[in-house]
Amino acid sequence: MSIEVNRFVQEHPKSQHEATRLKNSLLAGVPMPWMKRWAGPFPIIAERARGGTIVDIDDHEYVDFCLGDTGSMTGHANAPISHAISTQAQRGFTTMLPSTDIAWVADHLSERFGMDKWQFCLSATDANRFSLRIARQLTGKPKIVVNDWCYHGTVDETLVILDEDGKTVSRPGAIGPQVQPGLTTIAVPYNDLAAMEQALAGGEVACVLMEPALTNIGIVLPQSGYLEGVRQLTRKYGVILILDETHTICAGPQGASRLWGIDADMLVIGKTIGGGIPVAAYGMSADISRRVENLMHGHDLDVSGIGGTLSGSALAGAAIRATLTYALRQEDFDIAIPLATRWSEGVQAAITHHELPWTVQQLGCRAEYWFADHPQNGAQAAATVNDGLESYMHLYALNRGILLTPFHNMALMTPFHTEEDVDLHTSVFTQCLEEIMS
Repeated sequence: MSIEVNRFVQEHPKSQHEATRLKNSLLAGVPMPWMKRWAGPFPIIAERARGGTIVDIDDHEYVDFCLGDTGSMTGHANAPISHAISTQAQRGFTTMLPSTDIAWVADHLSERFGMDKWQFCLSATDANRFSLRIARQLTGKPKIVVNDWCYHGTVDETLVILDEDGKTVSRPGAIGPQVQPGLTTIAVPYNDLAAMEQALAGGEVACVLMEPALTNIGIVLPQSGYLEGVRQLTRKYGVILILDETHTICAGPQGASRLWGIDADMLVIGKTIGGGIPVAAYGMSADISRRVENLMHGHDLDVSGIGGTLSGSALAGAAIRATLTYALRQEDFDIAIPLATRWSEGVQAAITHHELPWTVQQLGCRAEYWFADHPQNGAQAAATVNDGLESYMHLYALNRGILLTPFHNMALMTPFHTEEDVDLHTSVFTQCLEEIMS
């Protein structure tokens, strides 16, 4: 590890200088906590990004397989999106009034995802939080269900896991939870229908909030019949099903739920649809939207706990419209998904050659490798984490021009990536394994 750290330091003098300076004014020297997770003793400082690449201030170019953890899944500085944002900047960012762009977006989202009506906000965290409020209001029930080791942004009720006694507790690292999580939330293992029914049968659950496939603990795919079973159980017990497609949009232009034929009552889609601008949207079925509209009146509407003055702004409308028009289309996934398959096959070939008990998982244009067999739930996924090995492999890749998502061993593809980019990763990954195994 020391060899790779020394190489990193020697090759990034400007980033080191800037990172040191930033400690004077930024907590931990970064503008956002998870940026501390990047491999290396300090973060590299980005200078510019375009397509599937990033260039740092030391003039190193990287193949970017992180893509802002889906925030730039459209590709960095995508020209039509950038043009739309620039044009809208000359016409005004925010007015607290509807725009024709946002009307077009709502119609398009309904057609794409099958939801009846939509609302907008600044992040999937907000969209999830607002959806939970709506579910509790409509059902009159106090609790929610999420999957063990899930991640739905910084929503208090969802930062939970199951402890060794099967009790819902705060997730390690959660700062200052407002209440004991068991008061608001029941965590259930992913792919466990019996546990789901047990949670719902008590009659106190307003909604189930879940990803169609787990992603933020690594890709954990649903077993045959699991999602269909969850849908049946939520209907049986009168529970609202909210699907968070913020990351699983990687499965295709309509997300994983429509690809797999799962009808949600509400659906959340986040940062990806903004092309890099902070946006999110949450949609709802005709029945839910009718009931919610009955709540949207009266003097106190502005203090309902839902909304925000910058939500659904003119800038957001322009950015989302351009993104959905010029990116995240079937033709884009037709390029990106085969690249993810090529990435997976290259990694698996190296793993097989060295007879390692590792595996590779793919969901659409997202793929990653595990230091174990494919996990079936979040706890199994968490148990595979090897911080030391992961940090070494990420730094090894970074020193050779490749950025992977710092939270786990995930790579995301855009239509701007090439087979040569993928093959570079395969070569570096193979070389890294050879050095580890030597």
